[in-house]
Amino acid sequence: MKNTPFSSIPGRPITIEGALNVTARVLISRADGAPNFSMRMFELGPAGHTLHHKHPYEHVVYILEGTGELIHEGTTQPIAAGHAILVPPNEIHQFRNTGPGSMRFLCLIPNADAIPDKLK
Repeated sequence: MKNTPFSSIPGRPITIEGALNVTARVLISRADGAPNFSMRMFELGPAGHTLHHKHPYEHVVYILEGTGELIHEGTTQPIAAGHAILVPPNEIHQFRNTGPGSMRFLCLIPNADAIPDKLK
C-alpha cells in the first residue's frame, strides 16, 4: 500500500516538443505495486498546454483546480475544477490552461508499454 502526500513527490517538467509550461508527478504506478493503472498529476502554469497528441489507450481526467480548454478531435470545450473527462483511445486531444493561475488535474491511465518514459 502507498499513502503519500502529493507534495512529497517531485514534479518533473515535461520537455516534449509541443508542450508548454507543464509539470507532471507520477503519484501511483506499477513501481508502487499498482498492477493495472497509474495516476499522474499535471500542473499547467499560466498559458501552459499539453502536447496535441493521441495514443492507443484511454485515460480519465479529473480537473482539480483552474480553468481551461479541452481541444478534442477539432472541437474546443471549456473545462474547470470539478470536471471529469474520458479521452478514448486514438483521439487527438490537448489540455490548455486559460486562467490566470495554474490548472491542475489528475490523469489515470492503464499501465501500458506505450506510455512515454518521460511520464512513467
